[in-house]
Amino acid sequence: MTRYVHGYSDRERERLQDQAAAVRELLHRDTGYAAGELVLEPGCGVGAQTVTLARTSPGAQIVSVDIQCSSARQAREAVRAEGAPERQADVAFGAANVFGLPFDDARFDHVFVCYVLEHLVGPSRALAEFRRVLRPGGTITVIEGDHGSCYWHPESDAARRAWQALIDAQAALGGDSLIGRRLYPLLAEAGFSDVKISPRMVYCDGSLPGLQDAFVGRTISPMVETARERAIGAGLIDEETFERGVRELYALATTPESTFSYTFFKAVGVR
Repeated sequence: MTRYVHGYSDRERERLQDQAAAVRELLHRDTGYAAGELVLEPGCGVGAQTVTLARTSPGAQIVSVDIQCSSARQAREAVRAEGAPERQADVAFGAANVFGLPFDDARFDHVFVCYVLEHLVGPSRALAEFRRVLRPGGTITVIEGDHGSCYWHPESDAARRAWQALIDAQAALGGDSLIGRRLYPLLAEAGFSDVKISPRMVYCDGSLPGLQDAFVGRTISPMVETARERAIGAGLIDEETFERGVRELYALATTPESTFSYTFFKAVGVR
């Protein structure tokens, strides 16, 4: 796995939780696993998605792992904070590398992966490992964004350059923030069958101030801001332009005449 372009600060943990809440219905309205089924969530991070999985799959057994032990501990606390365990899935947490999972072949009924492949050097290797631990007939669900799908109004040169600096900073680490558009070929080449892709677009404008604040103000703009050190340090953008661009992105969240659109891609395939 690459070093995470956004870092591991408390602010980033809050951003991930805000993002999960902002697009929960959009991404998870058709996500759920039956009681007794065993589900693997590799790359669970701080549990922003785990909380929703536990809530939408009561009675299922979920194994959530992350390469960062501290993140797995935060994920455990996030699920515990939800309370009402009788209405949740049974979730176990641990540390594991997605390129070498400590599980037997065909161990799981399902694999759920969200915002993980974009940060990997060699996502195909991870998909092969996910396929290995899936039973025949089991499913994989992968959700990724695509930073190239994003547009907004009013647009400025500084904001667009700050956005591109994030894309370039992640690419410099070996990741791919444009990976959403590649999910179909990646899963098909990894040997999954019946692969279906579902684009999920977030759109907001001045008529949706709550979504403007949740998605643009507390998800997207902080996402760009957290790449500041890497983008500027690598010489991808000068500090003044980056800071101005980030300010202009934040302003979109409170400007009634602004619009913002971003597309996530949800893939489901069969082992």
